[in-house]
Amino acid sequence: MNIHLSLTPLISLIAGILILVMPKLLNFIVAIYLIAIGLIGIFGLGSIRIH
Repeated sequence: MNIHLSLTPLISLIAGILILVMPKLLNFIVAIYLIAIGLIGIFGLGSIRIH
């Protein structure tokens, strides 16, 4: 059984939920999201395959 897990949609989902729960942290969450997406793009960690 192969499970294909992409990090970027997962990070987006978590960031969206946090923004809905705590809207005052919007700037902080967006900054962390952008840094995480940048690191994923640089190091090529776009997908993790679990076998």
